Amino acid sequence: MSSNFQTSISNASGGAELFVYQMIASTKSDKAKGVIQINHGMAEHGARYQRFATQLSNAGYHVVVHDHRGHGKTKASDAPLGVFAEKNGLQTALDDIRHINHLVSEQYPNLPVVLFGHSMGTILGFNYCLQYPQTIAAVALWNSGFDTGLLSVVFKLLLNIERMFKGSDVPSQLAQKMTFEDWNKKFAPNRTAFDWLSRDEAEVDKYVADPLCGFPVSIGMWLDVLAAINFGADDKNLSALPKQLPFHLQGGGDDPCSARGKAVARLAKRLEHAGLQNVSLNILPDTRHESLNELNRHEITTNFISWLDDNVCKPGNNSRQSI
Repeated sequence: MSSNFQTSISNASGGAELFVYQMIASTKSDKAKGVIQINHGMAEHGARYQRFATQLSNAGYHVVVHDHRGHGKTKASDAPLGVFAEKNGLQTALDDIRHINHLVSEQYPNLPVVLFGHSMGTILGFNYCLQYPQTIAAVALWNSGFDTGLLSVVFKLLLNIERMFKGSDVPSQLAQKMTFEDWNKKFAPNRTAFDWLSRDEAEVDKYVADPLCGFPVSIGMWLDVLAAINFGADDKNLSALPKQLPFHLQGGGDDPCSARGKAVARLAKRLEHAGLQNVSLNILPDTRHESLNELNRHEITTNFISWLDDNVCKPGNNSRQSI
């Protein structure tokens, strides 16, 4: 079968025309094992996951990913590039994820759905899990964490001051400097503004050349993401998670976004302390932020597929949480 995405548009309740990418399980597999619902990161888009989707398809998994509001080819009147929504941006973005999950459950009613998130997709994905844990069979959260503290408080304060003078829907120069630019300095001397993403220079160059990647993100979206981090950082909210829900946590040992994997490890400890019974943690040595575009990406994906096969999507096991 083709290793290209099939694309479509789905109208969400929040008014967005969600651009959706889908790849069905390869005919090499006798029967599909499950569905991987991907949530991409900030300032990128779903088409970048085609290589990952092809490997998952060849292993017997359907793959679905949509461009979040303010990203890629998704269109909404209140969500230009870099903006979730004019108001209630976080919840609107989570409602979009629920919309895609509902479509998946209708299309594949007997297959387990694994929610996958990278970076901002991890932050949104975890918030989704805390709201709708009954709609998924397993969770994979990569390359981000939910650390809060003085730096987070100061960051939020400065963003609110910036919003007071500039408004919500303009790019945040402050956030750009405190995140992407600061993270890139850790790999000086720099070849590009995005060396922190991967050791693979060809992959970094693709990102730089892509007009739908690396764009400035609005003050409002950064505040929405901070709100999601704070919600995910509150241990009281973990009680919503079923104790048997499997989690696959992964971070790069050289990823400045996740404090070189330490933020991911702290999330694993929190989940285990909350009584979660199946938490897998991998910190990948020398790996930067975009593990799926790193030099060791094939090994990373192969290991993830093994985890899927062993934990949630064994052939003949079509169980999932009830909707």
